[in-house]
Amino acid sequence: MKILCIGAGYVGGPTMAMIARKCPQHEITVVDINQARIDAWESDSLPIYEPGLDEVVRECRGRNLFFSTDIDANIAAADIIFVSVNTPTKTYGQGAGKAADLQYWEKTARQILEHSAHDKIVVEKSTLPVRTAAAMQRILDSGSGGVHFEVLSNPEFLAEGTAISDLESPDRVLIGGHQTEPGQKAVQCLVDIYAEWVPPDRILTTNVWSSELSKLAANAFLAQRVSSINSLSALCEATEADVTEVARAIGMDSRIGSKFLNAGVGFGGSCFKKDILNLVYLCESYGLNEVADYWRQVVTINDYQQDRFVGQMISRMFNTVAGKRIALFGFAFKADTGDTRESPAIRVARQLVEEQAEVVITDPQALDNARRDLADIADVIQFEEDPYKAAASAHAIAVMTEWPCYETLDFDRIHSLMVKPAFLFDGRNHLNHVALHTKGFNVYPIGKAPLTHLG
Repeated sequence: MKILCIGAGYVGGPTMAMIARKCPQHEITVVDINQARIDAWESDSLPIYEPGLDEVVRECRGRNLFFSTDIDANIAAADIIFVSVNTPTKTYGQGAGKAADLQYWEKTARQILEHSAHDKIVVEKSTLPVRTAAAMQRILDSGSGGVHFEVLSNPEFLAEGTAISDLESPDRVLIGGHQTEPGQKAVQCLVDIYAEWVPPDRILTTNVWSSELSKLAANAFLAQRVSSINSLSALCEATEADVTEVARAIGMDSRIGSKFLNAGVGFGGSCFKKDILNLVYLCESYGLNEVADYWRQVVTINDYQQDRFVGQMISRMFNTVAGKRIALFGFAFKADTGDTRESPAIRVARQLVEEQAEVVITDPQALDNARRDLADIADVIQFEEDPYKAAASAHAIAVMTEWPCYETLDFDRIHSLMVKPAFLFDGRNHLNHVALHTKGFNVYPIGKAPLTHLG
């Protein structure tokens, strides 16, 4: 069977690599309009950083995993087509700032129709609004060539940084199809692929609309937990409670659980904010304004947490950061990825520059993306690979990403390099605050009492 994935990004590339590893009997091709991205997938320097991905790609590439920019020819040859194109939030027109921009998705649907001469299964892999599959089906059914298309929804639930283990042993695989005989036959075809390595009880089949909504709902619920604990972190600081202790007490309730209850400077990534705003727009379009307001607040709290973090820095550093060197340790939205999309560090860096601080950014994987994200103000920001050089002559360090390598830094050396009093704002509650205080730092965690030498 020939399987094609259109889109070689964070979802398409790793997912197809895993299918190629687990299903060597199938030929897998990943296509993209970006030649540089395809060249990178064919090189020893992959276009994304993901632990374990190199090994999987090297194992399968050239055997049954191929990369190409010849989209038309590969559409014509494919039996199953996964659509994993970008669906960013609209920045223009109706729904700007909330609705998904589906122009690339629609172009892909029309391209599939134009170059298909035999029946195909088309699988939505991108995160899409509910009932988008119906629009794709209408486009595909508009042809006159007698080709039959079945559209399935198969959203991806992998997390960056753990994508390979998530693909190897997923919590669930969700497949939505039409409740017709051809639709269920197509569903079974996709089930059989995943059944090569995923236990049957983890493969869920639903109707198309439930599958589409489940992806948005899952990300909304996870983001909601982050915003909930972050809202409590502000209250903890005001009341001298410890958010870590509160989170532990909450998380031990089996009805709640402990995951996604780590307070910090806020969530980022390509999915959470985009999917919640998409959900908000969807609710508004159905006249469910109170429901839309509820989910919008999750994003509002996330922005508030980042603004509060910068406000804390300003107030603790004698009500001004103008002319002061502040080192941001980490720029990726989470550890073990180079992805900076919607990273809290973007908003924090911009606000610090507005306050006339001298910002220096260090990150083991994300500096190139940081330069891109801050291109309009890059001339007033320093980008430094070496965290010790970043900390030299700094008035403050702000930990923005929970990179494990930061735990093993020589903070005695870092303290000696900094301007005194030395401030450390731990936006991820990642470091040993007592030890840092002992070394002379004035430490300000999230949702906890500060440890200072300032009286």
